Amino acid sequence: MNLSRLPAVRREQDPDAPAVGDDANGLLSNAAFDDLIDDYARHFAGRGVGRGDVVAVRLPNRAELVVAMFAAWRVGAALTPVNPALTARETSHQLTDSGARLVVVEATIAPGELPGSAAVLTLDDLAGQAPDVDLPEPLPDPDAGLDDLALVIYTSGTTGRPKGVELTHGNIDAMTAAMVESMRLTSDDHSMLILPLFHVNGIVVSVLSPLRAGGRATVVGRFSVRDFFAAVETARPTYFSGVPAIYAMLANLPPEVRPDTSSLRFVVCGAAPMPPQLIQAVEQRYGVRLIEGYGLSEATCASTSNPVDGVRRPGTVGLPLPHQRVAIMDRDGRPVPDGGIGEVVISGPTVMRGYLGRPEETARAVRDGWLHTGDVGRLDEDGYLVLVDRMKDMIIRGGENIYPKEIETVLHDHPAVLEAAVVGRPDEVMGEVPIAFLSVHGSDRPSASDIREFLTARLALYKIPDEVLIVPEVPKNAVGKIDKPALRRRLCERAG
Repeated sequence: MNLSRLPAVRREQDPDAPAVGDDANGLLSNAAFDDLIDDYARHFAGRGVGRGDVVAVRLPNRAELVVAMFAAWRVGAALTPVNPALTARETSHQLTDSGARLVVVEATIAPGELPGSAAVLTLDDLAGQAPDVDLPEPLPDPDAGLDDLALVIYTSGTTGRPKGVELTHGNIDAMTAAMVESMRLTSDDHSMLILPLFHVNGIVVSVLSPLRAGGRATVVGRFSVRDFFAAVETARPTYFSGVPAIYAMLANLPPEVRPDTSSLRFVVCGAAPMPPQLIQAVEQRYGVRLIEGYGLSEATCASTSNPVDGVRRPGTVGLPLPHQRVAIMDRDGRPVPDGGIGEVVISGPTVMRGYLGRPEETARAVRDGWLHTGDVGRLDEDGYLVLVDRMKDMIIRGGENIYPKEIETVLHDHPAVLEAAVVGRPDEVMGEVPIAFLSVHGSDRPSASDIREFLTARLALYKIPDEVLIVPEVPKNAVGKIDKPALRRRLCERAG
């Protein structure tokens, strides 16, 4: 199914059924949603946007971002969502690199804040009269091909300047079909979006998949642990998607917080591996079924998931999603024997078209139809994927390979540990040594020596961190992942 026509199809099927809602706009019916998309599309077309162009959207989480995405598709353009927290320089890089024809912003911006080549439209502009251009009534079907570009999603840039991941309409079709099948989504499902809409997880898992299934989505603004369950009790969603940091905060709420979670059929965790201990704590406390999955932007979001209604294995990120293949390869691209550790590779219709304007990097990432993820893992005897670590995060200490995730998993066994991250620090003698950063909960705060003693009884001596740093909060990046590059920079600054 080409999702560029989805709003029109939903309108034909049931114009009064709910589609998308948020605090600012209330609930939009299928008909109102489709009308607003048409209004935006006329503004875009009236400013010369058409087939093959790119529209940028720099907005916080609100329904207008979803409207702009479908409006861009309606005129044959692609969308690139921009993180509103980016600096002017970072935003300018994304707009220039993507070749965005125009950018949608929340309100008037300062002169010179964005590159002059991109026209700027505010939400007030879009609420007004579209340019007086002779356009058909109604606008024709977009007729986008499955090979046409739909989204340009920018990576977080932890290994250099952010790269634009090119996702086609075929990628989006395959991914949403797999999510609907694996999560058993129906017209009764209602997603509550709490992750950022500039990330493919928010777009695909929390918006496009429930809409494709005939359900609805509620867009929540910035996540607030204080207000979160009030939003759940008001919206009554059947599921939401989060990251480990969000679940850690929810698990750490005061004991008297006892929300009504009866509407939730399941909840989803992605972006980073979740400690089994935290999964158990969330499920037991809130009476929900937590489904952990794995994926990346270059594969249109998700490639594996623990089953919603099958056997879940905490400590794994589940089985391959429909129509995707997951394998383990060595550094030479050869399959690793059953149960062996190597690089996780993915093939199937969700693999990106490539990195925009970077053919050499695309060729390194996608080889012989396999996307090389840079993640280290293994497949257990039943095909469940176990993530060992990131290849770039592996620490080599005096010739011994150390996977930080193994240390982090043991740290989470300590009852006082809330979050943990281990990174390598250069060492003149050993090459690298592990350093642990952790935050704790409760009033009984352990000391660094307590933590080291705890680890010593559970890990080989060469894996014990040289230093344990207890911090108020382990830093996160814009999509909620623990920001290991920031921790490495912190260690460099301490070393001068």
